[in-house]
Amino acid sequence: MSGGEARDAKKLVRSPSGLRMVPEHRSARSPFGLDEPPWVPDKECPRCMQCDTKFDFITRKHHCRRCGKCFCDKCCSKKVPLPRMCFVDPVRQCAECALISQKETEFYDKQLKVLMNGKVIIHFFPGATFFVTLGTSDKSELMVCRLSNNQRYLVLDGDSHYEIEIIQISTVQILTEGFTPGGGNSRAIGMVLQYRVPGSQELTQMKFTAGEDFSCNKKLSAAWLAAMHKVS
Repeated sequence: MSGGEARDAKKLVRSPSGLRMVPEHRSARSPFGLDEPPWVPDKECPRCMQCDTKFDFITRKHHCRRCGKCFCDKCCSKKVPLPRMCFVDPVRQCAECALISQKETEFYDKQLKVLMNGKVIIHFFPGATFFVTLGTSDKSELMVCRLSNNQRYLVLDGDSHYEIEIIQISTVQILTEGFTPGGGNSRAIGMVLQYRVPGSQELTQMKFTAGEDFSCNKKLSAAWLAAMHKVS
């Protein structure tokens, strides 16, 4: 088990908002996670904060699990998955927050899974294969790249091994080819990222290039780069 995955254990907890499956250690929390918001106290919201309907015995108040504001049932009726807060089941959200959460669903269901679980034959590792060049070196190394299970590290495995903490990445530039000034389709062929090594203020650069001789990996590499672009 790599250092970036050594503290991945999770526990089931119950909050006022619902059941959540959270990391046992806060240090293992996903960088994409959100804290539960404080709820607006009942005594401070006599009316719906969206439509201004007055609450009474019939018109009950509900709190949006994403923003914590207080609404009537009509303005806060949708139950939508909220993986960024680690909820086990879909939770009640206001219309505005539900729309945001629904848009994030594609990232969690598609891009994040590609970064973590894309399969390749070579080395039998999950991830995508690239030629990786460190800094200004003229030598590159074939490495399998993936996101760690706790989503905190970009893990690179080859003859060398690197674990880059996502929050230390300052820039991601996707490299493409095929674009012409007059228009036309381009395709992702690699990326350049800059990150800070813990304890240093200087930026380190890595260049990732998809290998043309690995035809079985071209689609995965392109999908992996597209997902990485979403993360950035």
